Amino acid sequence: MDLNTVMEIRDARHPAPWRPGDAWLGGGTYLFSEPQPHLRRLVDLSTTGWTPVLEAADGTLEIAATCTIAQLSRYGGQQLRATAAPLFEQCCRAFLASFKIWNMATVGGNLCNALPAGPMISLTAALDGVCLLRALDGGLRRVPVADFVTGAGRKDLAEGELLRSVTLPARALGSRTAFRQASLYGLGRSGVLVIGTLDPQDGSVAVTLTASTVRPFRLRFAAPPTAAELSEAVAGAVADHEWFDDIHGLPQWRRHMTFRLAEEIRRELTGDAGR
Repeated sequence: MDLNTVMEIRDARHPAPWRPGDAWLGGGTYLFSEPQPHLRRLVDLSTTGWTPVLEAADGTLEIAATCTIAQLSRYGGQQLRATAAPLFEQCCRAFLASFKIWNMATVGGNLCNALPAGPMISLTAALDGVCLLRALDGGLRRVPVADFVTGAGRKDLAEGELLRSVTLPARALGSRTAFRQASLYGLGRSGVLVIGTLDPQDGSVAVTLTASTVRPFRLRFAAPPTAAELSEAVAGAVADHEWFDDIHGLPQWRRHMTFRLAEEIRRELTGDAGR
């Protein structure tokens, strides 16, 4: 970002009327990574003092938009006792960033960038996360993560609207999980990331597709699917133009690997290799 274009950085605790050229500043790892010539003023969220992760009495987790990847990793590894806890570290590691980025990049920023390879999108979509959005007039609305990201770099966020937090329900956190990731390189950006969950209460299964697709796809099955049922569901959910295409993987490769990893996840969660 060309700092010569930014005329002012404001404290989020002392709001001013929103105007063209304003932007919320979280960790800044994206804003400062490339030119942003349209920006004139940044509103710094680091001063809000929001608690990174709050666990309610019923086991629900609220992750603040300003929670860093490092903070989420520590919470998932040291404090969270839920069955799905290992998924937190798996998705944080999928970030493939230096410790400097881990300590600055935020969960909210990863979601709002809406990049297909965003691992916080993968984590929160797979665990039925719900975004809490706050408008400039103080109005609140809630949108499931799987619906919040609408395309590559696109999200359901109005001008000046703020992502305040993401809530993960206790029931989702109690699920068994399976994680698969593929990249063209050993330490490359995710080209495919598939997460499966098995609900111990009713035996239902969900498979979440990210990185290979332009937006998250969450496939739900009332009972563990057969290999044919899962393959048919993936094929029916993702249209040809919704397979992502960039230097990190061609659509054909992403599609092939998605089917392959989804089947691996089905077998891991159900213990069924024969159907």
